[in-house]
Amino acid sequence: MGYFPFYIDIENKKCLVVGGGKVALRKIEKLLPFKPEITVAAPKICDEINKLPGLNITEKRFEDTDIDGAFVVISATDDNDLNAHIFRLCSERGILVNTVDDKEKCGFIFPALVKKENVTVGISTGGKSPIYARFLRKTIEGTLDDDCDEIIELLSSVRKTIKETIDTEEKRKEAFERILKFCITDRKSVDENKISEITEDLR
Repeated sequence: MGYFPFYIDIENKKCLVVGGGKVALRKIEKLLPFKPEITVAAPKICDEINKLPGLNITEKRFEDTDIDGAFVVISATDDNDLNAHIFRLCSERGILVNTVDDKEKCGFIFPALVKKENVTVGISTGGKSPIYARFLRKTIEGTLDDDCDEIIELLSSVRKTIKETIDTEEKRKEAFERILKFCITDRKSVDENKISEITEDLR
């Protein structure tokens, strides 16, 4: 059984990371591009985490009230009993929780991520082979063009025009495919004249 890849907007959402070592650092680095409000709680926090901008750092032992108001919790300590306790607390409250390196105590898992501006690709092997997920991530990274975000913005900008001027879903899909072909295959820019030409042809 695999994991369904929900994509959730976590910008400005409260994220608690319990743990201050290298493992916690890796999870924080994955989260930062998505701009959550991250609080790190641990008796000792590594220099690399302390140097990251925009974090709320609290050097103390975990207390149950630390999860109050949290949207998501990352349990990244080396104390299995504490990790299990945090998992139970979050499960009781319906808070998303990830216990690092313990799939049985996870409400969600971290995928291998490819992120380039507005493109985000998540890759998961269901926790069975992280190294293969990393291999796939590197492969996908190599296929993303430098101008992928420009193409996405262009396709987004013409959606309203296409929906208003083309009356069937099938023809709208064809219009988007033709514009995409100009952008990718023919390496041509698409101006208003080209968009008008395509929409007129498909009316």
